[in-house]
Amino acid sequence: MSKIGWGLVLLVRAITLGRWVLTRNAVPARAYSTGRRRTSVLLSNNTPNTLAFRQFLLRRYCCKNQVEDEEMSATKREPAAEQLTEYKKYSKGERPVLLTGNGAPIAEKKASLTVGPHGPILLQDFVYLDEISHFNRERIPERVVHAKGAGAFGYFEVTHDITRYCKAKVFSSIGKRTPIAVRFSTVGGESGSPDTARDPRGFAVKFYTEEGIWDLVGNNTPIFFIKDPLFFPSFIHTQKRNPVTHLKDADMFWDFLSLRPETTHQVMILFSDRGIPDGYRHMNGYGSHTFKLVNSSNEIIYCKFHYKTDQGIKNIFSDKAAEISSSDPDYSIRDLYNAIATSNYPTWTFYIQVMTASQAKNFRWNPFDVTKVWPHDEYPLMPVGKLVLDRNPDNYFNDVEQIAFDPAHMVPGIEPSPDKLLQGRLFAYGDTHRHRLGPNHLQLPVNCPYKAITAMNYQRDGDMNINNQNGAPNYYPNSFGGPLECPAVRSPSFSVSGDVDRYEPQNEDDFGQPTLFWRRVLNADEKTRLVDNIVSSLKNASTFIIERAVKNFTEVDADLGKRLTDGLRKAGVQI
Repeated sequence: MSKIGWGLVLLVRAITLGRWVLTRNAVPARAYSTGRRRTSVLLSNNTPNTLAFRQFLLRRYCCKNQVEDEEMSATKREPAAEQLTEYKKYSKGERPVLLTGNGAPIAEKKASLTVGPHGPILLQDFVYLDEISHFNRERIPERVVHAKGAGAFGYFEVTHDITRYCKAKVFSSIGKRTPIAVRFSTVGGESGSPDTARDPRGFAVKFYTEEGIWDLVGNNTPIFFIKDPLFFPSFIHTQKRNPVTHLKDADMFWDFLSLRPETTHQVMILFSDRGIPDGYRHMNGYGSHTFKLVNSSNEIIYCKFHYKTDQGIKNIFSDKAAEISSSDPDYSIRDLYNAIATSNYPTWTFYIQVMTASQAKNFRWNPFDVTKVWPHDEYPLMPVGKLVLDRNPDNYFNDVEQIAFDPAHMVPGIEPSPDKLLQGRLFAYGDTHRHRLGPNHLQLPVNCPYKAITAMNYQRDGDMNINNQNGAPNYYPNSFGGPLECPAVRSPSFSVSGDVDRYEPQNEDDFGQPTLFWRRVLNADEKTRLVDNIVSSLKNASTFIIERAVKNFTEVDADLGKRLTDGLRKAGVQI
C-alpha cells in the first residue's frame, strides 16, 4: 500500500476513535448544553472550544493514567518546589496593590507607554524607567571566595559549663539559648557552580549575643592550606580561573601546592572521601584557628572550636558527585532547605579543646600553626552545647547573600591568638564586606547586633545609612551624653617580644601529620580512592610539576609516592 493509502487509514481510525470517545463521554458533553435546543457545545461546529474540548476528552481517555500521575505528583513535590504555593497560602488570597519604588500605585503594567501601538517609548514612562533602572543594579559583587552557599537560622544551647575558661555571656549558664545564623559554602567556585565540587566547605556561625555579635568563621576541616596570610591571594588565584583562558588550570593549582609543602595535610584531606561531603548536614565544622578564652578573673587559656554533626558523616564518591553536578547542581542547598522545611532540623554538638599558656609555650611545634591539629589524646574534646538549625531564610538575598561574617567580631571573653592567618583575616573580611555591601553593612537586619542600642558609637553617615543615631554626639570625648567605655570588659595585658622581620618558617615538620592521616586514619579502600582522586587531577599538570608533587607525597609515605607514580604512569604520564 502507498504512503498516502496508509495515511488515509490512520486518519479514518483516528476519526473513528474520536467519535467513539465522544459517544462514550456523552454525559459530560450534555453538561455543556447551550440551552433550550439542547445543542451540545461539544458538537457545535461554530464553537471555538470544540477542538480543545475534544482533545481534552481524548487525552482523558487515552492518557488517563498519565494525567492522574501528574496530578498526584503535583501534591508530592519537595518543600523547596512549594515555596510559591506556600507564599500564596499564607497570603490568604489577598493581593496587594502594585506600587512604584516611590510608593505610587501602578494602573497598567502590561505594556510600556508609547506613541501609538508601534511607536517609541516616552521618557516620561516612569513605571518602565523605575523597573529597569533598579534591575540594572540588582546584582552586587559576589564573594571573591565562598561565593556559592546556603544559609539557615536557629539557636545555640549551652549543655555544659565552661565559665571557668570563658566569661562570654553566650556560655554563662546551662540551658541558655542564643540565636544564630549559619552559612555553608563551597570555596573556589562561582555563585552558579555545582555544590558537589571537590572543595573545602565553609561553615560560618553568627551568634547574636547580648554583648554583640560573635562570628565564628570556619570550614569543614580543622586545618587550612597555608599559615601566612601573605600567600592567601595567590592561593585563591590558583583555585580560580586562568586569567587568559578563563579555565581552571591544573598547572596553577598544583604548581602552588607543590611549592608550599605546608599545604600537603589539607590537600590529602581534600582528595580523600572528605573532599565531597554529602550536603551540608553531614559534615563537621571547625573554627580551625587557635583562639584565646578569658574568664572572669582575666585568666587566659587557648582554645580550638569544633562542631560535630549529629546526623553522621556522609561523603559522596567522585563518580556520583559528577552525576549529581549535572542533574542537580544545587544539591546541598536543596537538601538543607527541604530538611528544615520538613522539621528534620540538623544539629551539631559543640566542643572545645583547651591548652594553657605554659603548655603552648613548651609545645613541640607552634600551637598556632593552622596547618596542624592538636592531638585529641593530649587535648581531648570537651562538650559545650548544641547548634540547632530550625528556620529557613525568608529571602535568600537579604538573609544569605548579604550576611557578613567577620573573624574580628568577637565578644568579651573571646580573643584572637598569635595565629598568623587569623591575624590576617581580622582585617580582610570586614574590608571585603565594605566593598561588597557598603560601609554600613552592619545596619542590615541580618548583620545588626541582637541588642538594639540607640547610640552605640561615633560612626556616622556613609552610603545607605539607615540608623544614624539621631541627635547623639558624633565626637569623643564629649559632655552631652554620648556612649562611654565599659572598663569591665578590659582584656588582660600580654607580653610580646622579638625582632621585627619577615620570618619564613624554618625546619617545620610539614609531613608528620599527613603521615599519621595516611597510616592511621584511612583504611585500605579510602587510601585507594585518595590515590585515584589525586591522579585524576594531578595528571593534567606539566610533568615537572607532577614530579615535584609526587616528591612531596613520597615524604609523607613511600607507599603513597609509589602508588601515585604507578597510577600516573597508567594514566599515560611519563615520569
